[in-house]
Amino acid sequence: MTATTTRTADGPGGGYGPGYGTPAGAGRPGAAGGAPDSAARRAADLLRTGFGLLGPRHGRHTLSAAELDTLALPIGDDGVVIGVDAEGQPAVLGLNRPTPYDVVLIGGLWTAQVLALRAAATGARVAVETGRAQAWTQMVHAMGGGQNGLSVYDVGRVPPQGASAGTPVLVVRDCGMRPPRGRVVSGPWQAVLTLLPYLSPVAPRLIRQARLVGVQRISPDEAGELSRAMALPRADMDSLPTLADGVTLWCADRDRQYVMTQPTDAEIGLLGTPRRMD
Repeated sequence: MTATTTRTADGPGGGYGPGYGTPAGAGRPGAAGGAPDSAARRAADLLRTGFGLLGPRHGRHTLSAAELDTLALPIGDDGVVIGVDAEGQPAVLGLNRPTPYDVVLIGGLWTAQVLALRAAATGARVAVETGRAQAWTQMVHAMGGGQNGLSVYDVGRVPPQGASAGTPVLVVRDCGMRPPRGRVVSGPWQAVLTLLPYLSPVAPRLIRQARLVGVQRISPDEAGELSRAMALPRADMDSLPTLADGVTLWCADRDRQYVMTQPTDAEIGLLGTPRRMD
């Protein structure tokens, strides 16, 4: 905390030199030419005192040591709140980054749409590349017909988005089991989220390229294959076939976290309740 004080311009150390603003030889006692001119003296006085505007006279803002804790603010990552962790604390996904960021979600459309809604709510523009535009139509209408941050394009038709620090972009690729290589890729301030409904043959390649992988409920065979590809512990492999709707295991490097996405009332009204299948 910084306390701001004011000081007069005409006092000691007021920031002005002796006689600052006084015309040379005018209005100074003892100057050649006789008695000082009263008008010049008044003008000099005004200059020395800042034309009379000395600023506010407020008391210092002080706190006792016991009161400092009341100023504490929670500090953490910024981004999209994707749910709560096992301890009930908010789980935040930072999508807006100055470096390329690729995310793979092996899960349901519902979770991808919630992430897109919340990313748009943080100020990002969302471009959806999909082969099932009808599944996104309701969201587009709810957000103002594509004028408020969400646009839908056919597969392979996403134009350059012009992402920047002021207008970050999230590209959602909802292109089925075998998404083609995208024309628009991740870059500075432009993250790409690829949705896979199941563990497809292209999943290992996409997982290797991704910075973050989310996995929802999959079959035991898929869980075994994925655990080998990602070196998951046996406990995670056994839990994946039993995950509840709305629960995602997010994996980044050596970090793993289970997150429950809890929809708001508005999200339920628009997208329904959490579900793994569509």
